[in-house]
Parts: sequence; C-alpha cells; structure tokens
Amino acid sequence: MDPSKQIRLGEIVLRLGGELIGDPDIAVRRIATLQSAVAGDISFLSQRRYRPLLDSTRASAVILQASERDATALPRIICDDPYAYYARLSALIHPAQTAAPGVHVTAVVGSGARIAPSASVGPHCAIGRGARLAQGVVLGPGCMIGDDCEIGDDSRLHASVTLYAGCRVGRRALIHSGAVIGADGFGLAMHEGRWIKIPQIGGVVIGDDVEIGANTTIDRGALDDTVIEDGVKLDNQIQVGHNVRIGAHTAMAGCVGIAGSARIGRYCTVGGGAVILGHLEIADHVNISAASLVTKSITAAGTYTGAYPLQPNRDWGRTAVLLRNLETLAGRLKELEKAIARLSGGE
Repeated sequence: MDPSKQIRLGEIVLRLGGELIGDPDIAVRRIATLQSAVAGDISFLSQRRYRPLLDSTRASAVILQASERDATALPRIICDDPYAYYARLSALIHPAQTAAPGVHVTAVVGSGARIAPSASVGPHCAIGRGARLAQGVVLGPGCMIGDDCEIGDDSRLHASVTLYAGCRVGRRALIHSGAVIGADGFGLAMHEGRWIKIPQIGGVVIGDDVEIGANTTIDRGALDDTVIEDGVKLDNQIQVGHNVRIGAHTAMAGCVGIAGSARIGRYCTVGGGAVILGHLEIADHVNISAASLVTKSITAAGTYTGAYPLQPNRDWGRTAVLLRNLETLAGRLKELEKAIARLSGGE
C-alpha cells in the first residue's frame, strides 16, 4: 500500500466483516507484527504465546478472536480467525499490481494463438501456435507458452515461466518465476541393457485458484494427464512426477518430491522435504510431517511422521547402533521373557 494512503477501521469491517470495538475513523496504513508495529499500523494476535506482546505493542489497532476481546484497551476488530482475517486484510491493503493490456513489441506470437484484449503479454514472451490466453491473463517477461496451451481468466505467470505444449491452466492461477509445467515425465523402459525413452503424451491440467511456487516442476503424464485440482498451493522447488493427481485445496511446503502416479487426497498438507513414493494413494485430510518418507499408502485421515527426530550427533550415533541391533535385542528380550515364565511356573 502506498504509505500516503490509509484505510479506516470502519471501512475494513464494512468490507471484511467482524466486530469493531473503538473509533471507526481511526486510520491505518499497514499491517505489522505486535512487536514491530508503530502508530498507524494494525496488528493481529493468532497464537496465545504472543499475548504478552499486546501490553507493549504500539499498534493503533489489533485483530483478535472473541476470547481475547477484553485483553487490551486498544481499538480492535473481533473475528473468528485473526490469521485468516489478516490474510484477507493484507490482500485488501496490498492488491496485486495491475498490468497494462496488450502484447509487448518483443513478444513472439504463433499462428492461430488467441489473446484476449484485456490480457497482458510482457517483453520477450513466446506464445505457441493455437495457444489461448483468456481475459485478464498476465505474462511476465520471458514466459514461454507452448502450442495449444490454455490459460484461464485472471491467471498471472511471473517472469520466465514455461508451459510445454498442451498444458491447461485454470482461472486465477498464480505461477511464480522459473516454474516448468509439462516437461517430460521420467518414463524409461530397460531393454537389452539400455534405456528406451517412453514418449510422454499426456498433459498437465491445473485447476482454478492454484498457486505454484518458484522453480517448481510438474511433469506431463505418460498417457493420462497429471492433474492439480482447484485451490492447491505448492511452494517453491517441488517436483511433481508424471500422472500424479493432487486433490483440491491440498498445500505442500518447499522441496517436496512426489514420484509418478501417486494420488494425493483433498485438504492434505505435506511438510517441506517430504518424499512420496510412486503409485501410492493418500486419503483426504492427511497431514504429513516435514522430511517424512512415505513408502506405503495412507488410508485414514490424520497426522503422519516418518522423519527421524534431531539429536546431538553423539546421541544419534548411539541410537543408530541400537537400531542396527534392534532385532538381536528383541530376540534376547523374548528369551528373557521365556526364562521368567519358566521360573514363575516352577515356583
């Protein structure tokens, strides 16, 4: 938001809802943490561990949940979910930059491509034959859009995004720089001691309201499409293998790897650095902890962890030795149990 611009608390509540306690004419310029806020800022409390900061914050107003309504005398907006309210307020104060419609003079447009009048094509973009860009699409500098690709209304591709031929992107998608959509999946057949490449003739289908992080790669299917359903959020540097399907509103943190033909359910979360092996199925509402290795399908909702907890190196070494000897130790324990049982029976 332009520092010279302000928004009144009354207007915020009018547009986003909530209950205002305090002067509706108080104006704020930006959102800040409780610790860093100064006069003219609005802050929020979403975790109880930060509640002591309410006593010292210099914010002009705060966003609180109903249980904290009397925790401060500051002007405050009461809502069900302060963190979600903060997200919506941030989008209100910091709207996406608009781009002038039109095709830059340095862009290359293939024959038969259709570009809506309100779309914006930046410098040095290349748009393949038969590609279709819908209303409000924005392509940053250097985007490469393959033949017959489709990009839905109001989607934005930042600089240097690549869509291989035949990929489809839904409405309001946000794809960050360096993402590559539709490269060949890793499909090979071993024959007589040599690898034979399997042509990847499927595509990639991306739903509405999807966000794809920087340098994330989504491979095209071998036969069927790789599918990213509506509302999926992918962080940076994620690898999605061919024929994968990610269910609606699932979110994944950076550096996740998903091998080919895995099926991920709806409303799942996957922590950073987790790996999901190929051809597995993950149920809806599954939370996978960071750095976990998923080696079998998950059939029930819940939180799953497959990562080894951090320890001091010396302790980790001892634990590793115990794990290597676990089978032997288990056998010795069984023998002890049998011996105790014999002794007990002889008494």
